[in-house]
Amino acid sequence: MSNANEKFQFVKIDEFASEHISAPHYSYWKSVFKQFFKSKLAIAMLIMAAVIFSISMIQPLFSNYNPMASPDISDFSIRFNRPNLTFWFGTDHWGNSLFDAVWSGARTSITIALLATSINMGLGIAVGAIWGYNKILDKYLLEIYNVVANVPFLLVAIMLMYVLGPGFWQLIFVLCMTEWLSIAYFIRTQVMIIRDREYNLVSRTLGTSSVRMISRNILPFLTSVIVTLLSREIPSIISSESFLSFLGVGLPPQITSLGKLISIYITYYGTYPYLFWIPVAVLASISVSFYIVGQTFADASDPKTHR
Repeated sequence: MSNANEKFQFVKIDEFASEHISAPHYSYWKSVFKQFFKSKLAIAMLIMAAVIFSISMIQPLFSNYNPMASPDISDFSIRFNRPNLTFWFGTDHWGNSLFDAVWSGARTSITIALLATSINMGLGIAVGAIWGYNKILDKYLLEIYNVVANVPFLLVAIMLMYVLGPGFWQLIFVLCMTEWLSIAYFIRTQVMIIRDREYNLVSRTLGTSSVRMISRNILPFLTSVIVTLLSREIPSIISSESFLSFLGVGLPPQITSLGKLISIYITYYGTYPYLFWIPVAVLASISVSFYIVGQTFADASDPKTHR
């Protein structure tokens, strides 16, 4: 008996220790960024996007580029200079620095894309969440969507731009006219999938308000879906703006954009190709970098990818 007492001893029961969970601490956003920064391609694209965004926002403040200026075209020495140490991107048929023109146009294109995307995503998520949760509104909004979805966007956009006239805010209005409804329809479908899950039915039975149900029980589960939409929306808006500006129905002459530059310089595609390809390369870099960063972040925001 004495040997048993030497080998074993009684311990007191600690109620707090018995409730302790030995699983490691989990932070959702820490796991998201950890997963995101595992991709070297995403990091490279993020750096590219940050550099392009910074130059686009800062460089035009010091360049004083004016697309309406009338330079001295009699001085042929400043016209059609290919890229060199003085003019990094070369000069155009007016003698303007293409470097200044490109970053001024990039600033306009990025600003329009960010504003239009913010409006589209904000309206689309809000309307889509209510649309998917409220069964009464569903049949009415669905009919509206079916009508709008079957109307070609570019055709309506071009007609409206001719009616409204070229302008910055007119272009924003046209780009936001119907795109938010497509986002709302997609969010509606996702909300309907989650809406009737068991924990939501129990929460609704206990008297949880609709606003709390949407904001706390449904939308947090759609984070990766929303980020995916965001990653697609920004390049899509940039492409639409560039196409409308390329057709000459987007912005007024005093405001330049990458689409307008491509439209102007396409005539020199064969003789002075740098005038055409440099704006195209910058436009492609913006679209691709934003898309890859957004897609990688969307994948990282999916809890299924976390370990």
